[in-house]
Amino acid sequence: MGKIFESIDDGVRAFIEKQHVLFVATAPLDAEGHVNLSPKGLAGSFAVLDDRRVGYLDLGGSGAETIAHLRENGRVTLMWCAFEGPPRIVRIHGRGTPVFRDDPRWPQLLPHFSQEMRRRTDLRAVITVEAVRISDTCGFAVPFMEHRGERPLHTQRFARETADSFADYCERKEHVGVSLDGLPGLPLPLPPRTV
Repeated sequence: MGKIFESIDDGVRAFIEKQHVLFVATAPLDAEGHVNLSPKGLAGSFAVLDDRRVGYLDLGGSGAETIAHLRENGRVTLMWCAFEGPPRIVRIHGRGTPVFRDDPRWPQLLPHFSQEMRRRTDLRAVITVEAVRISDTCGFAVPFMEHRGERPLHTQRFARETADSFADYCERKEHVGVSLDGLPGLPLPLPPRTV
């Protein structure tokens, strides 16, 4: 039987911080638009900010569908599921906000994440999510899967970028400045890092 939580309490926090992957779902307002579902999972890139807010680092390598949808309407659902241990799924339905490099909130948000992650050249934005609904369900149908470690490929790929080459990469990559549905995505040219 599922439960609704008033806040991200210690139990919810411990569960979501233990998981190795989270899923982020967003959609545009247009009924014909593309729904987006993205996995996120690099260690140190997610943080519980307080008892109603979480955040994760948006890194290079993909388009900007999540950012575009959040800029348009703010609707987002985050989901974690236990692939090890007791079965459980936790969802946070909320209002998401992309915080870009030139935003005054940027310096206050970065210390919530690992030092290694916040120094990355490919850090494009911090996504914050204010919880509207926090719930869990049984997760009985989620299979057991063993976590063997992080894939190093993303980190290795973007370690080759300088600030200038990464800005050029973002300008050239399709669906970074504009989403699949023509919505504004990442601000281009990419704002320089202030910290």
